[in-house]
Amino acid sequence: QVQLVESGGGLVQAGGSLRLSCAASGRTFGAYAMGWFRQAPGKEREVVAAISGIGLITKYGDSVTGRSAISRDNVKNTMYLQMNSLKPEDTAVYSCAATYSRSPGYYTDDITKYEYWGQGTQVTVSS
Repeated sequence: QVQLVESGGGLVQAGGSLRLSCAASGRTFGAYAMGWFRQAPGKEREVVAAISGIGLITKYGDSVTGRSAISRDNVKNTMYLQMNSLKPEDTAVYSCAATYSRSPGYYTDDITKYEYWGQGTQVTVSS
């Protein structure tokens, strides 16, 4: 079992930055591939970024490529999402998720593969 808690969301002006955090319970954080997802009102949930268990492999969704950075600290059991040059269309509930890794280099942007989810944090970008 993994419990995930997001923090760091809020209201920011267009062009600004935010850093989201995802704190995980448990002593085997590094055994889980992780991801950030977001869901805007009336839209389907989409992948923002994914990272492998040991953090060496990352992948980004098309909407945030070049503006965001995913990272993790397996000592602190925490994953991060740094978002820069934020746009109003980035407004959404951002959730972190975890799935048990098949190997240290495993990662996935397939939402159906994730077993554990946080409750989400709201990010609102004003124009």
